[in-house]
Amino acid sequence: MTASSSPAAVDLTRPDGSPVRVLVVDDEAALADLLSMALRYEGWEVHTEGNGTDALRSARELRPDAVVLDVMLPDMDGLEVLARLRRESPDVPVLFLTAKDAVEDRIAGLTAGGDDYVTKPFSLEEVVARLRGLLRRSGAAAARTESLLVVGDLVLNEDSHEVSRSGTGIHLTATEFELLRYLMRNPRRVLSKAQILDRVWSYDFGGQANVVELYISYLRRKIDAGRTPMIHTRRGAGYLIKPGEAV
Repeated sequence: MTASSSPAAVDLTRPDGSPVRVLVVDDEAALADLLSMALRYEGWEVHTEGNGTDALRSARELRPDAVVLDVMLPDMDGLEVLARLRRESPDVPVLFLTAKDAVEDRIAGLTAGGDDYVTKPFSLEEVVARLRGLLRRSGAAAARTESLLVVGDLVLNEDSHEVSRSGTGIHLTATEFELLRYLMRNPRRVLSKAQILDRVWSYDFGGQANVVELYISYLRRKIDAGRTPMIHTRRGAGYLIKPGEAV
């Protein structure tokens, strides 16, 4: 199963400027889809597989820049997948996914063969951050020089975490910043509450959609107060951001 990359702002690219390729291997389809969504919003090209056999075939065909690999797969152990993968791609960074109760049993193997690991449940932001670190350390990808997201007169700097509108600085909390960044990476696109929960909080947050409404209201007070509104509600669908003059 292959997913094309989104037009989101790209932080890391391959040396030739093309999107980073990530192979996600997990037999939990819902989780694999969430991971793919989060990685695509980084501007990366994502491919998913549900078992070790297909994962090894995809790795040979795609030559991914990084692999997200579940330890427990239906046809073979994730460590066996890693061992076979290393024979053909000895340098590809591998991020393991493991259940909490499996950590003690797996830690020796993970540290010996994998580059990093996260335990379930985890936040999507954590996985993205770990992959960024692995990609940079491996030299498989280079950071882009431009770190600004711009929608109309609203500017967000992803490196310094500074936000301004019409040149006036706006102070945001960490969560408000992540929510605004997600909106600004997808200008004019309606994002559902479920998508926002998955991206800004974590996949197992519990479905508290009211927290999205709450933080949207916080952002509006800071971004839109006394100005032409940029953050809009589409009843029954979600929220979007677009330049104020386009209302």
